[in-house]
Amino acid sequence: MLRLDARRIAPLVAVPSLALVGVVAAWRAMTPGVAGWDNALVALTASVRWTGPLAAMLAAWLAVREHRLGYLRDLSARSPATGPLLDMLLLTHTVLLSYGVTAVAVIGETALTQRPGPAHPLGLLAGALALVLHAVVGYLAGRLLPYLPTVAATGVVSGLWAGLRGPGSWAALLPPAAIGRLEPFTTLHAAVPAAQLLWTAGLVAALVTGYVWTLTRRRALVVALVCALAATALGTHRLVSRQEAVVPARVGHVCRQWPLTICVHPALAGALPALETALTPLAARLGATPGAFTRVVQRPDGEPTGIHGGVAFVHIPSLNPGFERQVVRQIQTALTDRRSCADPRNARGLAYRALVDVWLRGEEAPPAAPSSSPKPATGNLERASVAASVSAPAVERLTLAAQRFAGWDEARRRAWLAENYSAYRSCTLTLRHFR
Repeated sequence: MLRLDARRIAPLVAVPSLALVGVVAAWRAMTPGVAGWDNALVALTASVRWTGPLAAMLAAWLAVREHRLGYLRDLSARSPATGPLLDMLLLTHTVLLSYGVTAVAVIGETALTQRPGPAHPLGLLAGALALVLHAVVGYLAGRLLPYLPTVAATGVVSGLWAGLRGPGSWAALLPPAAIGRLEPFTTLHAAVPAAQLLWTAGLVAALVTGYVWTLTRRRALVVALVCALAATALGTHRLVSRQEAVVPARVGHVCRQWPLTICVHPALAGALPALETALTPLAARLGATPGAFTRVVQRPDGEPTGIHGGVAFVHIPSLNPGFERQVVRQIQTALTDRRSCADPRNARGLAYRALVDVWLRGEEAPPAAPSSSPKPATGNLERASVAASVSAPAVERLTLAAQRFAGWDEARRRAWLAENYSAYRSCTLTLRHFR
């Protein structure tokens, strides 16, 4: 029997594999550049959606393997439930150890950043119990159907349970929850992790107690089974009544005051240097126009963006590479009279506007000094031609405008934009505006 029990050390070899899969899955689910406990909790939940099926397969494999030697346990005086309980205890330690490694990696990365936000310890425990639930279900499946195909079937069913529940329904809140990435200015409702913990703990207790009762037939276990099922039902009721896990969060901004005031969500404080570099030239070029702004403020998704009273309101969902260019384009879009620019009669004006847009975005550096025969800005011209879809004579006029605009220095371009801002905004620019 000692040799039989010693063989149970084998599942511990699976700890590094489960931990590696969990860390990779969690890292992929984290919103780039967003540092916060909400983001970390969603990432840990996503890791369970990947490691859960693997844990279930591991548990089913252990149950099938140990079942072949089950007759040796019958020779001892121990209760028939002792062996399965020890197996499930070992599996619980195995999956919790792998989950702990993933949690340390994710939480460590979050804690090293500034202002991570409110923590949700119940959500952390709910994710751990969800992984234990997969292990228990896999083990019991292997005990009831001790065949090798059961191992694969357990992984497939667990994978379908995790993958087919999309966000938007109460079933998506059942562990492991399909919450998805949280946008800035939102947070998890505190009642959801508590309900998930209650649901998972009740279901795990019900499965273990029910299986032990089938082996021992002790009546006292019926009371524990009823209590566990009641806890599961209560957790289900709370999740059904909640429906939504994400609620708006009232948080302040962190700001960078000079040379341009830029305010973002605290979890996106790392974006401030890049935004300052990208937006300061744009603000300087628009300084003498009605579209001038001296302050940039991030707004929650769903609220309108635009420029009002010298303040540019923008959306920053994440810090993916190139996010600062997306913010610049948002501000450029706010400078547009959409109704006028959508008029087919202003297609040529839209092409001339594209020449100016490239300069505003800083994608084409102006020459150091004017030239008598300036070379046309190729990038400007190509973008403008695509936007125009006009005749050859119109393209020639566009080329001439590009040559003239490329020959002006920065000061002349800014003065020109201040003078012709109305035509730029309404997409009614023509060649005569570039004289």
